[in-house]
Amino acid sequence: MKNLANIMAAALFIAGPAYAQTDSDAETYNRALAAGYKAQFICSGLWNGGKSLADIEADELNGIYERIAKIVPTLTTEIDQEERQVRVSFADNTPPRTAIWNRKSGCTAMPIGFGGLKIGAPIRTREFNDDRPWPMGDMTPSVRAGNQTTAVRDLVTAAFDAQSYGPGNKTSAALVIQNNQIIAETYKSGHDLHTAQRTWSVAKSMAGTLIGHSVQQKMVDFSAPVQIAEWQKFGDPRSSLTIDNLLRMSSGLVSDTAGNRTDPIYMGGASVTERATSWPLIYKPGSRYRYANNDTMLAVHAARAQHLDWKFKLGNYIPAEHDFDPFAFFQKLGMTRTYVETDWQDNYILSSQVWTTARDLARLGQLYLNNGMWNDERLLPENWREYVSAPSGPQPNGKFGYGASFWLMNTSEGIPKDTIAAFGNRGQYLVIIPSLDVVIVRRGYDTSETRFDIEAFTQDIVRAIQS
Repeated sequence: MKNLANIMAAALFIAGPAYAQTDSDAETYNRALAAGYKAQFICSGLWNGGKSLADIEADELNGIYERIAKIVPTLTTEIDQEERQVRVSFADNTPPRTAIWNRKSGCTAMPIGFGGLKIGAPIRTREFNDDRPWPMGDMTPSVRAGNQTTAVRDLVTAAFDAQSYGPGNKTSAALVIQNNQIIAETYKSGHDLHTAQRTWSVAKSMAGTLIGHSVQQKMVDFSAPVQIAEWQKFGDPRSSLTIDNLLRMSSGLVSDTAGNRTDPIYMGGASVTERATSWPLIYKPGSRYRYANNDTMLAVHAARAQHLDWKFKLGNYIPAEHDFDPFAFFQKLGMTRTYVETDWQDNYILSSQVWTTARDLARLGQLYLNNGMWNDERLLPENWREYVSAPSGPQPNGKFGYGASFWLMNTSEGIPKDTIAAFGNRGQYLVIIPSLDVVIVRRGYDTSETRFDIEAFTQDIVRAIQS
């Protein structure tokens, strides 16, 4: 959907999410958010995830944000299979919220007031590797036999029951890899190895990986001041920020909601450049830890700016394979069912909005076990695993530390100290243990009442593998 903003700019009425003046305005905006959420998840669930509408309604549209939870079921949905669009009505005097699918980046949530222009999907198609062996493809791999493997399989089975790792467990997939072999793999009913789910904040670790690839290409300097256009006017203190600050959640920026809420972008059809770049600096960069979606979106935004700056300086003679291109990178890894979604202005929402399968996440973990090598090609700098796992910035309060886009499980009893992990909302987990050559993936649809205990699960897997 390149240049989509230019195509549609004259046709759009963008209802800004900022400051409601009346209770009626606030209710209308909440309905708009609910409609955007519903359109996005049905669109992505159907055509990224390969899920049935019934499963989407049961899994994706339950246990959601309190702000919209009661509104979502009341809204009318129109699914256009031919155009691959989902439209959800929310008010009589405003067009429905629309999400549009394309083969490369999945679903795009259009702005509030989008008038329904038909946008053709890119011609480029995806190539799946279903006839190739693991890890590049999804042919059933050989599974190592033995008591150890049986013990791990039993634990993976236990990950689906309602007691072992948290009350009311909502696991949808669990997968363990050792020595580049799948030794245990199970899915809930209605899901299989090709079912994609939203990664939520696991995407942040994927963003750090993509930036690492750009560093390997010598297209990005993560320690240099960012070149974000909105911050380049004289005297803007935000221009001193680095991608390193942003990957470590130590930007010093403030926003209206703490932590993992970016409602205008995730649900409201606002763009990354409209919202994420607008927040002021309140602390010295590198001095405070504050988990924020904006930091990751800005890190990616800054990395893309460096790519474009290099192309400009060299007269655009840089080959296409040196573009910041998540699709091409994940294809190299055999992650053929991974969709990195964008806003309507073509900015990647790599803080959360990625859809992928359990096996594709395992491939990402395997890349780190390989220390950045894949098919005899170096995709990440040799020291990138060390970089993302170094707690050199300010640290969060809690049992897990933070590196550069990855969580650290280096203080948990019974878990090797080199263990890093990607965590996402609703129970998305990717755990990487280099010293044991192990990757653990758990996917789910958790709620605040049904949280999965990934620490206990990892401890049990480690114990079984070491026995």
